[in-house]
Amino acid sequence: MTTSGRMEGEIAGLMEDFRSRMRNIAQVQQERIKLTATATTRDRAVSVTVNANGVVIETKFSDRVEEMSYDQIAKVVTRLAQQAAEEVFAKSKTLTAPLLDERFRLPKLSDVIEGMPNLETEIPVEPPVSMAPPGSPERSDDAETMTFTDVESYHHDGRGNSRESVTGQAW
Repeated sequence: MTTSGRMEGEIAGLMEDFRSRMRNIAQVQQERIKLTATATTRDRAVSVTVNANGVVIETKFSDRVEEMSYDQIAKVVTRLAQQAAEEVFAKSKTLTAPLLDERFRLPKLSDVIEGMPNLETEIPVEPPVSMAPPGSPERSDDAETMTFTDVESYHHDGRGNSRESVTGQAW
């Protein structure tokens, strides 16, 4: 077999391997989008179901909910939605684990191409998302705010000489 023929065979094999991996990813994606999780109070007064993205898709109340105050109901619904979201994310992680394991077994581009930097080390790690309600100390505005210093003011009325708002007659 010629060098050219061998190279074509290797490329064909790589392409088939790539297509197979893409089919596996698509299959896992189809399975993941069907995931749901439900959290329910012990007395079955409240039940909350979320989809694969952790979005509430159903909330059910039994007659027992009448024994609860509005504040209690709100807290229970929030807690159950969070529990259901944690459960569906765990299911998703379990479903995608084989794909991630396979990805980590594959050589990195930097392993294949000499001198190529490992770009994965440059990817920032997302901080955990807060579960704290609005207005809580954890969500205070002590965090660094975005400030733009390289801006210019621009006031234009269409004739270039006076200031008008977007509700002015020019609109």
